[in-house]
Amino acid sequence: MRVRILWTGKTRENFAAEGISKYLKLLRPLAAVEIVQIREQKSGSVDDRLRKEGERILKQSSSYILMDEKGRGLSSVEFAGALKDRAQVDFVLGGPYGVSGEVRSAASDTISLSRMTFTHEMSRVLLLEQLYRAMDIMRGGGYHH
Repeated sequence: MRVRILWTGKTRENFAAEGISKYLKLLRPLAAVEIVQIREQKSGSVDDRLRKEGERILKQSSSYILMDEKGRGLSSVEFAGALKDRAQVDFVLGGPYGVSGEVRSAASDTISLSRMTFTHEMSRVLLLEQLYRAMDIMRGGGYHH
């Protein structure tokens, strides 16, 4: 499976960078994972920032699953089932202010990592962990128990 994850901004927190590195290493034998870093817009109103970041996201992918706290909740097994027959999947994670309405409406699906709110950097680690868990579930491994 080929997985592309588009996220806005750089990873600045060391703990997040370590978690990202750990799960990318674990995923490497199971899937081709590419991280596409979308440049964070640092000036303008929140709406202007989201619009410009959204334009950058939409230039990179036209078919993606948006990861958003308002998305539908899935168990890890259900998440694995949603990915099972895909050869490729793109995920979008917004920045500190989320994503624009255009990015939200263009998503093929919107999934929540939790009903709780996490920082965008923590969400990166959680998504990668859940991807690893899903891959393990699909291959019948022992990580998910």
